[in-house]
Amino acid sequence: MGFISNQLLKTIDWLDDSKNILVYRYPMNGRKIMMGSKLTVRESQVAIFVNNGKVADVFEPGIHKLSTSNLPFLTTMLSWPYGFKSPFTSEIYFVSTKQFTNQKWGTSNPIAMRDPEFGTIRIRGYGSYSFRVDEPSTFLKELFGSNSTFQTEDIANYLRSLIVTSVSDAIASSKISAIDLAANLEEFGEIVLTKGDEKLRSLGLKLVNFNIENLSFPEEIEKAIDTRASMGVLQDQMDTFVKYQSASALRDAAKNNSGNMATAGMQLGAGVALSGMMADQLKSVKGSEGEGKTDKITCPKCHSKIKSSAKFCPECGSKITVSFCKECGAKAAPGAKFCSECGTKLK
Repeated sequence: MGFISNQLLKTIDWLDDSKNILVYRYPMNGRKIMMGSKLTVRESQVAIFVNNGKVADVFEPGIHKLSTSNLPFLTTMLSWPYGFKSPFTSEIYFVSTKQFTNQKWGTSNPIAMRDPEFGTIRIRGYGSYSFRVDEPSTFLKELFGSNSTFQTEDIANYLRSLIVTSVSDAIASSKISAIDLAANLEEFGEIVLTKGDEKLRSLGLKLVNFNIENLSFPEEIEKAIDTRASMGVLQDQMDTFVKYQSASALRDAAKNNSGNMATAGMQLGAGVALSGMMADQLKSVKGSEGEGKTDKITCPKCHSKIKSSAKFCPECGSKITVSFCKECGAKAAPGAKFCSECGTKLK
């Protein structure tokens, strides 16, 4: 009788002290489950009973006394009469539903993107994400199999490939320039989060967070971005310098007597003229940098380069719809979701 008693399970639980176990199969070791046994399911866990390879009953967090009343599907499968007390055999899986954080992603190969200003370029990126099991039964059917344990490392490569695919899809659908992409990583990350979550839901998973730590561009593109940023800073400094020179000249003129007013006026005019010439020179240099680029747009259908003034694409005949940014008034490229001048999201 002692031997028989040792072969019966009276308490069933799993104390998860790991950081990466997704599924844990309870070790039966030839033992059977006693009707009236106590099943303890802790927070961030779900217990699933499997009979003959089929998911039978699912238990949420709490303490459950096993009986035919709370094992309805398993009772039907085994054709138990009401009140049947004999021990039974079943596989028990504990699925962790907690959030698994700091999962890494990165592009093993560069992602090609069509930039409206620089043409086709290739970018790399890396970051982190977090996920959790949202539908335990679906996850058990789709990915687990019959292993004794299932860890995050077992699906890391597969999830990483889904994340990188979502990044590529988001880049293709956003149709924004490399400069605007680098300046709006948070907004771009939200787009990737939505697309990645759609892919993971078919596996019973949920993409909780997605972070972009870095996006790197080809060296020539990074130099162009740095040059534009420097020109913008110089333009602001020159505007401030012009105002300072004008104020200084007026102050000096006020201090001079009437005999020196002509000289002071000449100094004021020369200072303002010189500052204006320098500012105009900076503007012309900055304008020449983008010369020949802003007069071309991309057809949203066939992606051919066409004139910005065209109303129909000469390649495919598609109508070109022109829209303008509500913030800065700049003309937006067909199909663009962000303004190429100020980065404002377009409706």
